[in-house]
Amino acid sequence: MQTEKPVHEELDEFLREVEFPRGATVEQRIETPPAITDIRESVRETLRSVDLPTGSVAIGVGSRGVARIGEVVAALVEVLKEAGAEPFVIPAMGSHGASTAEGQADVLAHLGVSESTVGCPVRATMETVRIGETPAGVAVYMDRNAWEADSVVVVNRVKPHTAFRGTVESGPTKMLAIGLGKQRGAHSIHSAGWGEIHKTIPDAARVAVESGKVAFGLATVENADEEPCRIVAIPATDFEASEAPLLEEAKKNLARLPFDALDVLIIDEIGKNISGDGADPNVTGRYPTPHVTGSPEVQIMAFLGLTAETGGNANGLGMADVVTERLASVMDRSSTYMNALTSTTPQSVKTPMVMPDDRAAVAAAITMCAGVTTQGLRLVRIQNTLKLRRMWVSEALLGEVEKDETLTVLEEPRPLSFGEDGSLF
Repeated sequence: MQTEKPVHEELDEFLREVEFPRGATVEQRIETPPAITDIRESVRETLRSVDLPTGSVAIGVGSRGVARIGEVVAALVEVLKEAGAEPFVIPAMGSHGASTAEGQADVLAHLGVSESTVGCPVRATMETVRIGETPAGVAVYMDRNAWEADSVVVVNRVKPHTAFRGTVESGPTKMLAIGLGKQRGAHSIHSAGWGEIHKTIPDAARVAVESGKVAFGLATVENADEEPCRIVAIPATDFEASEAPLLEEAKKNLARLPFDALDVLIIDEIGKNISGDGADPNVTGRYPTPHVTGSPEVQIMAFLGLTAETGGNANGLGMADVVTERLASVMDRSSTYMNALTSTTPQSVKTPMVMPDDRAAVAAAITMCAGVTTQGLRLVRIQNTLKLRRMWVSEALLGEVEKDETLTVLEEPRPLSFGEDGSLF
């Protein structure tokens, strides 16, 4: 039925009637291991525990926002050169970077890994070599540049995965199985099924190791402030056994929201540099597959923007109930959809409700909380899922805050405030 006024005006009028809750900025005290102060020395020290290769060495580096990755790789390059090797970096990131060689090299450069920063060439290709198959018949691929090198080293952060649980999840083992396989290899592993991937990844990594190409892996573990607190060199023959305890350590270090149930969670920014899913499901409780569960329970979730570092890849926006036009307008559909096609997770890229600005998005989120009054609304706002030391919480949660010794209120309660352009302050 045609209306007299444009729909967007009716929408604006409707949402302007929404009352916003009052709340306060809260600081969360998180006990966590201290950060490594001297990355170069830490890398040099751990590399004394493995045999260093000579000849040409391909160093696989991924697309995640691994803290101080440029420094880690530069130190590794330095040690390999001293041992007589000729190292070069390759992107080991499946389909990321829009699944192009240039795009993947650009992703590394954005993360601080380029020839000028790490001291060796960066060679990017999407070409692969089929190197074998798992006992279940899943084809395993390796980046052609890596396969043609004398040796391969992978560098990755160990952390909980966002879509499955296993003895090993995100880390060097996964990079051997998926990252080094580029788009073709990543799709092969994911196509075997998320219900089996906890077995497929270690099996595929063994195929890579048994090829004789893999020298070792360099694993980092980060603390709750996203700083490296441990760096470990893992021999090629010991990937799974060595990585498993590092995963348990990483899980303990992961910063989380201090509430089990929320009506609304507002996240200012998402991006691949924050999590493979834009916003870490281990924090939000919203997972892209049914093979992982965990708190908190969030009724309505709103994403307001994309990070510049993600390059338009909005993977994970499908986990939200509402996003802003600001986010949707800079989404690169090609790279975002390629991510979902490769990982076989369409839910993560479905477009949620799109609102013209922050104010409308927050108002819409509140409106969809049926049966909840403004005074009783349990709302939390965070910058992103990596930065959880400070957050804005509504008055309905301040009673819980007062009872939690790890939480401190930093200011008197005030209303959410927006600029004339609808942006959230």
